[in-house]
Amino acid sequence: MFTENITLSSVNDVKRFVNLVSGYKFKVELISGRYTVDAKSIMGVFSLDLMKPIKMTAYTDDASFIDEVKQFITQ
Repeated sequence: MFTENITLSSVNDVKRFVNLVSGYKFKVELISGRYTVDAKSIMGVFSLDLMKPIKMTAYTDDASFIDEVKQFITQ
């Protein structure tokens, strides 16, 4: 399992992120406050408060996935 805080600060960031995670078969969730959504659902992602960092949990240890999502990880 891989957990990090991410930031999706624009519509293009959301589109790129959803397209990226949709290419993998394992489950990826985004958690904001008390809400948890499927990271592969663009409508679910847009329902979150994108002004704050979002907790991402990916049920994998796939190194290529981790490398690809680094661009969204909050510093």
